Amino acid sequence: MNPGIKLTLTSAILTILVIGLGACQPKAVRPTVEIPAPTGVADTTGAARYEVDSVASEVRVLVYRGGTMARLGHNDVLSSRSVTGTRQLHRDIARSRFELTLPVISLIVDDPQAREMEGAEFAAEVPEAARAGTRHNLQRPEVLDAERFPTILMQSTAVSGTHDNPVLLMRVTIKGVTRDVTALARVKEEGDRLIADGEFAIQQTDFGITPFNPALGALQVQDRLGIKFSIVCRMQQ
Repeated sequence: MNPGIKLTLTSAILTILVIGLGACQPKAVRPTVEIPAPTGVADTTGAARYEVDSVASEVRVLVYRGGTMARLGHNDVLSSRSVTGTRQLHRDIARSRFELTLPVISLIVDDPQAREMEGAEFAAEVPEAARAGTRHNLQRPEVLDAERFPTILMQSTAVSGTHDNPVLLMRVTIKGVTRDVTALARVKEEGDRLIADGEFAIQQTDFGITPFNPALGALQVQDRLGIKFSIVCRMQQ
């Protein structure tokens, strides 16, 4: 069984993170089934309602370094366990729906555990001074502009595939800019819980974000961001 998911960062959740430096291009998920077309608000009459368990859920944004001096920088991981939202799961997968909200201020920069989970490309230790600098930069108007746009919103516009492996077309809004993003998810049911894992990629510039570009471009952040999500939902009575 399964519904759609919100993750997001794209964009970003997820999206967002124009500050870290990384090393190689993140890989976008390439759907192996037909991508659904936007259908507007789905008729969810008769669907089971689930609420996101923020404590058990997580979104991670992978930021990669670039430029001729990339070896002097490091890749960054932005993570958050403050995702909120709802999922409506219908027996007809096309009538399922989800909506997720991620507070920009909740993004944690280079949490050691999150970096370890991402493997060798994120193995370098990041000093607290560097983490603080990245946190500061994320809030700037050129990046996430957290003061004017405090949240990232992800909403499904179409869901297809199967309940175990849905194809999600999401409308992601960052900095007041909305883009459609497609992601694949893996969903499993555990009692009254639904667990959805997946990933996708976004371009920062698509959302009006200016990638960090010090040293006249010799050391820079790649435009492309990788976004991973693990969303846990509990059924509401």
